[in-house]
Amino acid sequence: MPKVGNKGIWFLLQAYLLWGFSPVFWKTLGHVTPFESILHRTIWSFLFLMIVVLFQARFNEIKAIFRQKKILFTLFLTMSLLSSNWFVFIFAVNDGQILQTSLGYYMNPLFFVFLGIFFLKERLRKLQIVALIIASCGVIYFSISVGTFPWIALMLATTFGIYGLVHKQISVEALPGLCVETMLFTVPAFLYLLYLKLNNSGSFLNINLKTDFLLAGTCVFTAFPLLFFTAGARRTTFATVGFMQYLAPSTSFLLAIFVYNEPFTFEKLFTFVLIWIALIFYTIDLIQHHRQNNHHTD
Repeated sequence: MPKVGNKGIWFLLQAYLLWGFSPVFWKTLGHVTPFESILHRTIWSFLFLMIVVLFQARFNEIKAIFRQKKILFTLFLTMSLLSSNWFVFIFAVNDGQILQTSLGYYMNPLFFVFLGIFFLKERLRKLQIVALIIASCGVIYFSISVGTFPWIALMLATTFGIYGLVHKQISVEALPGLCVETMLFTVPAFLYLLYLKLNNSGSFLNINLKTDFLLAGTCVFTAFPLLFFTAGARRTTFATVGFMQYLAPSTSFLLAIFVYNEPFTFEKLFTFVLIWIALIFYTIDLIQHHRQNNHHTD
């Protein structure tokens, strides 16, 4: 069993803070369309990840994936889900709806439980049932009281949840898996960006040097958090990872209210309170289940 070490917590802290503060970065690229942004995010992430793969001498893992057509096709599907998640997130940030992105990522762990019921035939524990009921009430209340279905939050939770579910079914390590995923979309992404460049309608090398650097830096909020998260998760306990996963949406939540002054009505507050209560039950269940498993394996 991994011990909770300062190094593991430090890695996790960097991962979740990068994810949490990412709206600040994407706001600076508000003049670039979300679609063009994810094309650059794909290409630059692939280049960075390939350098890491070569540095760690793990290219054989990449070749092994390409010899398995079923896994290759699955990674194409997962990258489609991930790209959709990226697009919705960037769109929401630049549309002034960071609060909904925060709500979506708060809902992630609960949505994983929901997917486990229907696709993995997992049995729900009592506190998980309570958490899901409360979270569902929050979404229903938001839709009725605000008069707007929280499609951004649900889209983010759904795409990332299914992405995680599919990855659970295939035996691929995080680094080579993400490298192949981005690789599969890099060629079409590059060709489309080339088309934009030839038509003088793209942003890269057309606006200013700052925009060019920012587009190249999109990999920072893709590859770096994943590497930090993987390193941290291996050096600490599952319960610690579970606790710290709320740091990213909490950071975005505070940014939305205190930095970007998004309207925070009573209805939105009540919705978040319900989600937070649901997460408290979920976390208590997580800790209890983790302790029971440790007790049985001792």
